[in-house]
Amino acid sequence: MHRHGYQGTKFHRERDQREALVKGLAESLIIYGSIETTLPKAKAVVPYVERLITKAKKGDLHNRRQVIAALQQISTANKLVDEIAPKLGARDSGYFRIKRTVTRRGDNADMARVSFVDDLKEAPIAKSVAAEKPKAEAAKKPAAKTAKAAVAADTKEAK
Repeated sequence: MHRHGYQGTKFHRERDQREALVKGLAESLIIYGSIETTLPKAKAVVPYVERLITKAKKGDLHNRRQVIAALQQISTANKLVDEIAPKLGARDSGYFRIKRTVTRRGDNADMARVSFVDDLKEAPIAKSVAAEKPKAEAAKKPAAKTAKAAVAADTKEAK
């Protein structure tokens, strides 16, 4: 049998089952931030999700619809476009890291952990806003206390 024109691995599955497998892995990777799966599956899901992130970073309606079509749930697609893609703005590619872990006990398959290279839990915009709020509130509170003190002082003088 010739090997010309074959792309990717088949995972001993039919085409629709393979597509569902990759969609499910991609969905889990977006929801949880990292997944542990077999090494060939990890190598198959990373380029799939990287293409979706590239589309999500553009963020227009056409690309958003393509991301929705490539995933199983609309909420996951919206999370990718609205939350994850803006945090990865500095990178053009290479969003994921594949790290080999142990071999699976039952069949000795190589396992791998796929995770984002950047830490997505930290939001630099949210930190700056959170840092500004206490300063603004601190500035308001002494002014309010002095106003209350002034009213109290006026009432004492009036008595």
